[in-house]
Amino acid sequence: MTAGGGDHNRCSNNQIVSQSMNIYATFADRLRQVISDLSLTGPDGTAPDLSRITVEPPRDPSHGDLASNAAMVLAKPLAMKPRDLAEKIAAGLSGDDVIEAMDIAGPGFINIRLANHYWTALLADVIKSDKAYGRDVIAGSKVNVEYVSANPTGPMHVGHCRGAVVGDALASLLDFAGHDVTREYYTNDAGAQVDVLARSAFLRYREALGDDIGAIPEGLYPGDYLKPVGQALAQAHGAALADMEEAAWLPVVRETTIAAMMDMIREDLAALNIHFDVFFSERSLSKGEHDRVREAIDFLEQRELIYQGTLPPPKGKLPDDWEDREQTLFRSTEFGDDVDRALMKSDGSYTYFASDIAYHFDKFQRGFATMIDIWGADHGGYVKRMKAATKAVTGGEGDLDVKLCQLVKLFRDGEPVRMSKRSGDFITLRDVVEEVGRDAVRFMMLYRNNDAPLDFDFKKVTEQSRDNPVFYVQYAHARCRSVFRQAAAELSGTDLTPAAMQGASVELLTDPGEIALIRRIAGFPRLVESAALAHEPHRVAFYLYELASDFHGHWNKGKESPELRFINATDSHLSIARLALVHAVALVISLGLDILGVAAPEEMR
Repeated sequence: MTAGGGDHNRCSNNQIVSQSMNIYATFADRLRQVISDLSLTGPDGTAPDLSRITVEPPRDPSHGDLASNAAMVLAKPLAMKPRDLAEKIAAGLSGDDVIEAMDIAGPGFINIRLANHYWTALLADVIKSDKAYGRDVIAGSKVNVEYVSANPTGPMHVGHCRGAVVGDALASLLDFAGHDVTREYYTNDAGAQVDVLARSAFLRYREALGDDIGAIPEGLYPGDYLKPVGQALAQAHGAALADMEEAAWLPVVRETTIAAMMDMIREDLAALNIHFDVFFSERSLSKGEHDRVREAIDFLEQRELIYQGTLPPPKGKLPDDWEDREQTLFRSTEFGDDVDRALMKSDGSYTYFASDIAYHFDKFQRGFATMIDIWGADHGGYVKRMKAATKAVTGGEGDLDVKLCQLVKLFRDGEPVRMSKRSGDFITLRDVVEEVGRDAVRFMMLYRNNDAPLDFDFKKVTEQSRDNPVFYVQYAHARCRSVFRQAAAELSGTDLTPAAMQGASVELLTDPGEIALIRRIAGFPRLVESAALAHEPHRVAFYLYELASDFHGHWNKGKESPELRFINATDSHLSIARLALVHAVALVISLGLDILGVAAPEEMR
């Protein structure tokens, strides 16, 4: 069996394809073939189901390169002892020249160690794949990733930052893996909060006209960011708005202010290099003749999922939106929710939940069976009802995955960071990016699982040390590039282009450190696949840190043992082979950083 192996296909909602570079999928296929060739059947004469066979890296690297549960999951249906079955499978694999050793561990796990020539051949394949390496591992469908979706009532604050980065990196990961991804921002431009915003801007408008507005009344937005909006209104309308009743000026001021806030939000997000394909207006759901909220409710009514009834009071403190009256209710409990949910308020207007149902109904109608929402942790209680609603309005065909982002706490030298004077009452996203840089913000927001709290220390994320993950990973890439600059000087006249790396004599790589680096590189396609399937971009950040650690460790060995250095002026063939390895390390780091939206620098000071 060659390093390339065969393709692997998994029939599911996310079909796995083109896995010739995924060594674990390749060997899982090989195991299935061996077991099929053994023609084993159970007591009832049927062949066993081979879909549960897995091949994974062993938890302890000393056990080998691959570990399989094949004998464990097939022993019972075949009425065999796991170790006896494992010995049969191992005998069937024994003819593969890429397998250096096998052993059966514990009750029947099969551990495999691969020969060096397998790894070096795989390295050659990685170099030939270039930027396609690890890409399109999933025959994906259309996916809608909705994130940030903050109320357009002011600049982005640090609380929005984590969700923005997680959503953007997840969209990039899914795109890299093979999905057709749409990045979407849901603009909450309906409801009471935008009317409060408009009244706040109107005060700034009066201020721009020369009125003494005094202290901003409680309940309005006090930030200075509304002063330019007031000035723009004064320039556009003069004193005309001031002479109108609120019912007349409110729609004008609201539209102008929302547009200004969205421009500000786009600029804030651009500082993180975040851009959206779609900005979807909440107001558009029930604006004009096409009432999509009514359309969604009608859809549910046709399926007898709407009824008139009363809800029992919730346990504990009564929420503001609970009403002791007969209401229009959605049978949310039929789809896994705790209670049925109200769709209409006492004044006849729709609840927020009704609008959210219509919005996800609209997503499905636009062709998105897979929807991912990135929310703040404070919306955790809303997850069950939205998942239930999505099941209902898609007839069970749609899938909603909600990723909750826990709080980010900012520190400087271990002390909490004080609030921003510029914004009035919160720390802005722009404050953080301007102080530490886009790359540090993005990487560190992804260096913990989104559902775990995150402490962000301004000093630590700018340190040049191993304890600063973003520096450590970026420095590994810069160090790779410095090796090539040094090689150009020491190996004058030698072709060091990526094309030349494809012809390197990679079989000369035999040092355990070199092989360990190739093993780590070989895990990238599997990492992309698993992270994409789990919707967890933080796995990419963890992987990059591990690869960087392996590379820095091998670099340091070259300081102590000159024979291990990447450049050997007396042996150009070995030097080119080692440079090919360095090229592959830089390639994978750059691919991973690109998924995260972080730069891969050529040099660092």
